[in-house]
Amino acid sequence: MEPQVSIVIPCLNEARTIGLCVAKAWKALEGAGVDGEVIVADNGSTDGSAQLAEAAGARVVHVLQAGYGAAIQGGVKASQGTFIIMADGDDSYNFLEIKPFIDAWQQGSAFVLGNRFKGGIEPEAMPFLHRYLGNPVLSFIGRLFFNNGFGDFHCGMRGFTRQAFDQMQLSTAGMEFASEMVVKSSLLGISATEVPVKLYKDGRGRPPHLNTWTDGWRHLRFLLLFSPRWLFFYPGLVCVFLGLLFSSLLLRSVVPFQSLKLDVHTLMYSSALILIGFQLIAFYILSQAFARREGLYIRSGLDLGVFRLEIGLIVAFLFLMLGVALSFSALGNWQEQAFGQLNPQVVLRKVIPAVTSILLAFQVGTFSFFMSFLQIRRSLEP
Repeated sequence: MEPQVSIVIPCLNEARTIGLCVAKAWKALEGAGVDGEVIVADNGSTDGSAQLAEAAGARVVHVLQAGYGAAIQGGVKASQGTFIIMADGDDSYNFLEIKPFIDAWQQGSAFVLGNRFKGGIEPEAMPFLHRYLGNPVLSFIGRLFFNNGFGDFHCGMRGFTRQAFDQMQLSTAGMEFASEMVVKSSLLGISATEVPVKLYKDGRGRPPHLNTWTDGWRHLRFLLLFSPRWLFFYPGLVCVFLGLLFSSLLLRSVVPFQSLKLDVHTLMYSSALILIGFQLIAFYILSQAFARREGLYIRSGLDLGVFRLEIGLIVAFLFLMLGVALSFSALGNWQEQAFGQLNPQVVLRKVIPAVTSILLAFQVGTFSFFMSFLQIRRSLEP
């Protein structure tokens, strides 16, 4: 009979614990009353882990590509079950506790994520920085960016249907694989739930493969890249708003601020904020266009179909004309002074907006052409 449930265990030099994990996995399947299989995805172990896993009754799959994500994907692709449960091979998760995952799947969830903060964390099972900084902060950012209710983005015990796995089209090979799975399940609207799971002190007797700062940054980088709204759009809006606000005040006169007087020097920085903000918003729109072109899963309510190259070029031309007009006005002021010395507080209030408008004209123009490139439809190959 084809197995209903496949348990996939990534393994890299887990000789001290892999046999115990496999034995627990088989016992858990028997206790749950489901037909299943246990697969160990060996990622290049040199301590005999693969042989110990086979001796305990697991089917060993050798995954040549290094990385936690690569090992999981290799094991899942070799599995035959309708529902797959994954957990680490260092005995930090108790495979005898998989029943809630199976129950959630049988009740209709296609993705079931464990939550260690609800299930309990044994002393010394999770480093202090991971427990009180890394996991809570990254999980909060994930909830904020992708509007889901998961409280533990990086729990290593989770289950998913084969259909959901294929639908996610997971691609990362490293530790950020955990974030990719949660993010794509949210973006694709896959039915999901969260169950408490306990984290135990591992029995590996060696330093973990996880690197706190390097892998933490890889997780954060992935979250940002899959949420261009927070990476580009919102910061861009803030920059444009502040730039326009300060520029509108400083174009009239000096603005007193406590014991300081904000003048044309601040106006220059305000103009820079406008330019930076426009670039960020432009990158947001371009990333959306690229994502749709390449079939990536980046959620957005932006309607890119309304964009027209001609409209962009008209806007660029208007900015250019405004900049040229302001430049000629400043040149007229200089001519009135017989091309002599000018008051910078007066002339720069025209020159700075003029230069800003000209730069915006070129930015809008180049953005419009590049956007048009991304919208070119590629012919389908036979």
